[in-house]
Amino acid sequence: MTHPWFSGVATPRILAHRGLVTSDAARGGMVENSFAAVAAAHSAGAHYVESDCHLTADGVVVLFHDDDLSRVTGDPRKVADVPVRELEDLMKGRGGLITLAQALDAFPATRFNLDVKATAAASAVGRTVASFGDRVLLTSFSDARRRAALDAAAAMGRGVRPATSAGRSTIGRVLTAVASRSDRLLVRALAGIDALQVPERQGRLRIVTPRLVAAAHRHDVEVHVWTVNEPDDMRRLVSMGVDGIVTDRADVALSALT
Repeated sequence: MTHPWFSGVATPRILAHRGLVTSDAARGGMVENSFAAVAAAHSAGAHYVESDCHLTADGVVVLFHDDDLSRVTGDPRKVADVPVRELEDLMKGRGGLITLAQALDAFPATRFNLDVKATAAASAVGRTVASFGDRVLLTSFSDARRRAALDAAAAMGRGVRPATSAGRSTIGRVLTAVASRSDRLLVRALAGIDALQVPERQGRLRIVTPRLVAAAHRHDVEVHVWTVNEPDDMRRLVSMGVDGIVTDRADVALSALT
């Protein structure tokens, strides 16, 4: 890959999922996508942090997975209905709230894999990362959200465009093209895509296969698999040619794969 997000780091790439590093991540009150979680991933030696983006009531992009606060804080409100100062109070003792701007500023050596979780957040995410495109990969289950974020970054006219991975509809087209052995369809589906980030299976459907990996590699696209926590599974996927492992156990991956 030629995009800077991929350069200078050997494969397989280890992406700390939501900043999580070990099975003891909750010890001491630290939770996923918190300032402490990102710091822990950095300290452990993970070059990449996978995280999620939502927009607060006052328009600040924060790293948070769910659209509401109930699972993480016990508060039933939506992230979009709470201002950032209140979120900071709620996240005290849980590792600390981290905004996207803070993450990019506080961890200048870390490369971020950012999943745009809400339509309302897409443009704000793009504007926020516009000056940091060399170490950001933008993704979303929604290709429309992903493209909106990329367009907002491009409109700022600053530096390198962020890398990007395919949303669900694009992945569906890729799988159809691979199954039908149509390189013409595959070229169309992969246009503008730097990585496929997928689960190994979706129900009974096996997504990650040697054929998919080979097809992606023919077109200079990487394959990253989520969320893989067992070392034997990590090694098996890497032996298949997978380029990246998204994991809650970056400590295990770093030990098993590097």
